[in-house]
Amino acid sequence: MAALSLAELGELLQCTAPAVDLPAIHGVNTLAAATEGEASFLANKRYLPDLLTTRASVVLVDEATQARYAGQVDTVLWACQDPYLAFARLQRHFHPQPVSSGRRHPTAVIAPDAQLADDVDVAAGAVIGEGCRIAAGCLIGAGAVIGRHCQLGENCLIHPRAVIADGCVLGKRVILQSGAVIGSDGFGYAWDGKAHVKIPQTGIVELHDDVEIGANTCIDRGALGNTVVHQGVKIDNLVQLGHNVEIGACSVVVSQVGISGSTHIGRGCQLGGQAGVAGHLTIGDGCKVAAQSGVISNLDAGGTYGGTPAIPHRMWLRSMAMLNRLPELFRKNKA
Repeated sequence: MAALSLAELGELLQCTAPAVDLPAIHGVNTLAAATEGEASFLANKRYLPDLLTTRASVVLVDEATQARYAGQVDTVLWACQDPYLAFARLQRHFHPQPVSSGRRHPTAVIAPDAQLADDVDVAAGAVIGEGCRIAAGCLIGAGAVIGRHCQLGENCLIHPRAVIADGCVLGKRVILQSGAVIGSDGFGYAWDGKAHVKIPQTGIVELHDDVEIGANTCIDRGALGNTVVHQGVKIDNLVQLGHNVEIGACSVVVSQVGISGSTHIGRGCQLGGQAGVAGHLTIGDGCKVAAQSGVISNLDAGGTYGGTPAIPHRMWLRSMAMLNRLPELFRKNKA
């Protein structure tokens, strides 16, 4: 990707450019590793020591950091309202998503009645089932499997060995990382007194526009209705979503979270790593759930929760502080 001038940087970052001479920027790197011609950023104060020694030509910082360190470092400090967001825009410029061009590997297996736009790429060993409809700009990675009658919107990126089971629907710009399984059977059985009787799972999975699913994450199809992940949701690696789960737009679900069937997660929620959520619950819009929390009841919108069972976060912090004092209090009471 071509290097960026000062004016081009300002337009891309949507930040006012500093009134200095700046060489063309050809890449982004960490503060410690950056060299002349590269940009870096400071979004976490623990990396302040690296700011003092960096060789980057420009560092994206907040206004307070610029005011504090301007003139004390041998680099240009560029003030942005959100340095991390500015870094993301810059990184996307230098590392854009690959563009499809209609390449079809001879070992790919594509059903005769599947409808693929002319520019869709299909890599070695990929399988596309009968009745599929795949829109323009999609890239299907090596060994990926797309079942029968699936639909993919424009510019989806399906990484190697991802699986989309029969009938599932993906919106535009959906990304599936390697090993993701979309539309596996939900975990549904009935006990007849002697054995577990499997319940056919007849729903599908819907992934709306701009959803990204991490590596080895599994999303079960609905038992009767559908499992739905709304627009802009980002799901990390090794997450499990049970059948008929619904996740509201722009929510973030971090690694190793498990959400049991028929639970509804609101819009803009954040679930920390290894949090577990029981089934048939409602988590309100904007909730934040701390890592390793266990949610066993409905959560009100806008709250921050932690612990098992999950309670308001400040209450949980106070409880943990008291718990740490129990041995001392026990000794005093015994004395």
